[in-house]
Amino acid sequence: MLCTQHKLKGPSEDELSTFAVLRRVYIERDEVKQIASILQRSDRIHLFRVGGLIFHAIGQLLPSQMANFHSPTAIFPVGYEATRIYWSTRVPNKRCRYRCRISEDDGRPLFEVRVLEHGLEDLHYRDTTAEGKDHILLQVAKLRDDSSMLKLFTEHVKGEEMYGLTVHAVMRITESLPGVESCQNYQFRYGRHPLMELPLMINPTGCARSEPKVSTQCKRPHTLNSTSVSKAYQSTFTGELNTPYSKQFVHSKSSQYRRLKTEWKNNVYLARSRIQGLGLYAAKDLEKHTMVIEYIGTVIRNEVANRREKIYESQNRGIYMFRINNEQVIDATLTGGPARYVNHSCAPNCVAEVVTFDKEDKIIIISSRRIPKGEELTYDYQFDFEDDQHKIPCHCGAWNCRKWMN
Repeated sequence: MLCTQHKLKGPSEDELSTFAVLRRVYIERDEVKQIASILQRSDRIHLFRVGGLIFHAIGQLLPSQMANFHSPTAIFPVGYEATRIYWSTRVPNKRCRYRCRISEDDGRPLFEVRVLEHGLEDLHYRDTTAEGKDHILLQVAKLRDDSSMLKLFTEHVKGEEMYGLTVHAVMRITESLPGVESCQNYQFRYGRHPLMELPLMINPTGCARSEPKVSTQCKRPHTLNSTSVSKAYQSTFTGELNTPYSKQFVHSKSSQYRRLKTEWKNNVYLARSRIQGLGLYAAKDLEKHTMVIEYIGTVIRNEVANRREKIYESQNRGIYMFRINNEQVIDATLTGGPARYVNHSCAPNCVAEVVTFDKEDKIIIISSRRIPKGEELTYDYQFDFEDDQHKIPCHCGAWNCRKWMN
């Protein structure tokens, strides 16, 4: 179809007169994933409805809540909201809206229902179990009996159904929440699916296009004494090693390190990572126990590291620091090499080890298995465990992902 300015003079066989589709068209889409993306938005502009249920928000669960916020048949995320359209408790043969919400009270789920009915005052119900809906159903059943209407069998209506927690689309989403594997009594229907995506790690400048070349950013809320510094194994070129691969590796460390200083550029290359920001990839097949790259930077004391971290945070910089021992830290934020781009993984293919060469401690990234060309290099950051408010989400996507880096 052409506009009036470009429309051809006279009739044309190739010109469409309408956009109507005169045949049946099938469009494939992942409805559950689409619903999950809608529920995860904070603006709550979009809703979706299934029968007499309107869903507003899916909520979330912290690690400390996993043990108490579930039953064998449903998971109870804090902040979950839905509206049930059901029979009124005050006007016979008329429906009204029941706004259902799950919150937390003293470490236990609190089920709240607000009855919204046009022309009448709102009613509020609270209970520590989903079966608190019995107060509502009994009133509905009594009103129907008094009005000589069809009998309502309240024992066949479960509270979890009224809240919409047993709807298939909602169950798929709740079963994909981070950390639900620790819900021991819950019986999974669909298994673990990555429908609910974890929040993206924050770009310090607020925009990816304004980021410097260092793009692997983690939100680190504490000082270096907690989560901001990666840890490494400690070993030297002489004596026994504590690492599991030491027997066939110790005799060649000295020669490997000398070769590493000149050949590390042939081992790795920098590219966009599927985990976060930029990542380091194997430029060739790397055998097990191979020294891949050295983590270099400025060696500073703990006190200086703490002060620098505050300065970097005030400047909205990404922080790249690696602890050598209890007193020294390598700061690679401004004067570091490509090794700082190695991302964390719960199933890593490398280890970071502190080795001593010429009486100086060096941090070396070493392959813990054979790594084929093109595979991203990862190691375990080994952050200290933090409380629930300072958890850092893990984006590694490994089969044994712990969901949190700390």
